[in-house]
Amino acid sequence: MAMTDFTIISRSLTSRLFSTVTTIITVAVAVALMIVLLSMRTAGQDAFQRGAGNMHMLVSAEDSPLVAVLNSVFYASAPRQAIPWSKYREITEGLGIPWEFAIPNQQGDSYRGYPVMATTEAFFTRFEPHPGVEWSFRAGRRFERSFEVVIGAEVAAGTNLQIDDEIYLTHGIEDSRQRRIFGRADEVHMEPHVHDDYAYRVVGILEPTGSPHDRALFTNLESTWVIHAHDIRRAADPSVTSTTAADLRDADRLITGIYLRVGTRPGRTLSAAQQQVYDTLRRDTTITVADPHFEIQKLFRIVSNIDQIFIAMAAVVLLSSGIAIMLALYNTMEQRRRQIAILRVLGCSRPRIFGLVLTESALIGLLGALAGVVLAFIGMFAVAEMMKQTLGLVIEPRLEPVWTFVMVMASILLAALAGVVPAAAAYRTTVVAHLRPLG
Repeated sequence: MAMTDFTIISRSLTSRLFSTVTTIITVAVAVALMIVLLSMRTAGQDAFQRGAGNMHMLVSAEDSPLVAVLNSVFYASAPRQAIPWSKYREITEGLGIPWEFAIPNQQGDSYRGYPVMATTEAFFTRFEPHPGVEWSFRAGRRFERSFEVVIGAEVAAGTNLQIDDEIYLTHGIEDSRQRRIFGRADEVHMEPHVHDDYAYRVVGILEPTGSPHDRALFTNLESTWVIHAHDIRRAADPSVTSTTAADLRDADRLITGIYLRVGTRPGRTLSAAQQQVYDTLRRDTTITVADPHFEIQKLFRIVSNIDQIFIAMAAVVLLSSGIAIMLALYNTMEQRRRQIAILRVLGCSRPRIFGLVLTESALIGLLGALAGVVLAFIGMFAVAEMMKQTLGLVIEPRLEPVWTFVMVMASILLAALAGVVPAAAAYRTTVVAHLRPLG
């Protein structure tokens, strides 16, 4: 059987299988890290932009614009400060601004750990979870009266709720977790208050939007005001058995955020007056005004600094894998000099010997890169699932073709460069010195 170059290289790799596999794994890990970091940055930013939708501004009473966006749009935590209804009326009616929509909302309640947003029907008719993408119902309809609730796709999947099911909301979120106090771990159990005097009926189930809103429930403001007013009235007078909208006071009508969009021309996403409106609202020191898209970009600028550290670490690992390839081939060169001398006797030229070792090194880089692509794909699904569970972000795992191609070619090139030293050593191997009888 003719001895081809591929046969020679494959036998060389399998003869030191453990060293070959470990070196390939090292390359794969480095390539996977780089691809995941570079590919997920774009996918992650797209996912964040989906949550902000088509709003121009967000008004809240939070301490900072970034916190306001994380809490009021991404449900990171319930907003701690409230806005009186009179302030909403002032913003929407007293400033003379041509709003395309001004959607009030209140957060703070939950159902089985999922956040509840109380809002108006305009949330479904005017606000888009992603620009150009309207709400779509898998079943049922949007709420039309008090004590009706619409649930997001993730809530439906996690709770198995169906149309016409009745639920009771809770104020706060039940949470059992470890708290370390002076080096000692204590179990902290936070029991939420259940609004068990008022049942809500599920009237709609939303299709997935790929935004944080998939893990939320939505109801109208009036019913939320009623259940909280009822708790206050019953605390003052235990004989109170029922509260209606007629019993609401101005102090009961509270919201935690306002989704705003300035009037725009048909086909336009931005308004020329947007900056002027933003500056006008910021003069009011009782509220915080945030541009969600700007805050998301700012967040990613902060995260990008951390990204650069991880990318640098992955680059060091990739460089280390190149050194590992060089050492793995060079350290076996003494054992392979007799084999090389035999190949020379059989007619292999010095350049061909040099090319065989260089090809072997490049092949290790290629195999490591291919394994790294597979590992990166698995890793992106793991990262996407983690982001979905922790932040409710739906990130579509996808390999960026450009970055994937660049990393595969870079690993092959690095491996080939790493093979130059052992290939040079093989090139200098003399026939006479290494074909002496053994013994």
